[in-house]
Amino acid sequence: MDTGQMIADRIEALISERGTNPRAVALAAGMSATGVRDIITRKTKNPTFANLQKIAGVLRVDVIQIIGDMPPSTPTITLAGKVGAGAQVPVFDAYEKGGGPQVECPPGLSPHGVVAVEVEGDSMEPVFSAGDVLFYSRDTHDGVPDDVVGHRCVVEDMGGMGWVKQVKRGDEPGLFHLISLNPGAETLWNVRLRWAARVRLHWPVDLVRKVCG
Repeated sequence: MDTGQMIADRIEALISERGTNPRAVALAAGMSATGVRDIITRKTKNPTFANLQKIAGVLRVDVIQIIGDMPPSTPTITLAGKVGAGAQVPVFDAYEKGGGPQVECPPGLSPHGVVAVEVEGDSMEPVFSAGDVLFYSRDTHDGVPDDVVGHRCVVEDMGGMGWVKQVKRGDEPGLFHLISLNPGAETLWNVRLRWAARVRLHWPVDLVRKVCG
């Protein structure tokens, strides 16, 4: 059985156990009226992890009861290293290409062109915690694209340190403020960045499933 069918079957079984129906669950989860039914019938072949979390919340179960133990064919993504959320972490591309530990690719996310990094520090609490895994893609090798400004990003500064911060424009062209979400943490002002990439998906530490390493 493929992963999508397994997820569909588990959602359908949980709905039956709760004595409810797909439409009611979808609306309670803030989805379209047919959103859950489309997952069950496989019209939606790759449901997003965010929607699976919402469905799990409505059904009063942990999302792990829906995604469960992934089959051996589940794609994986290389864990490139760590990024600092308050902690100073040297540039995280520390492994030979493809040689780092692997984490299972979350449902609904294609592993192609995606990099995974682990959070170290608490400056992005309560959104990102130490041990959480972030997934991102780099549209350009160098530079800070306009469309990432204002968002939570994985970045590398000119000193070779990797960070996860909210990126805002600095006081001069080419400089950026790296904003911490934790009120008690330090914000980095007017930093030059080698590159920045928007966080595509956040995987809490208790859901991270390392394949090796």
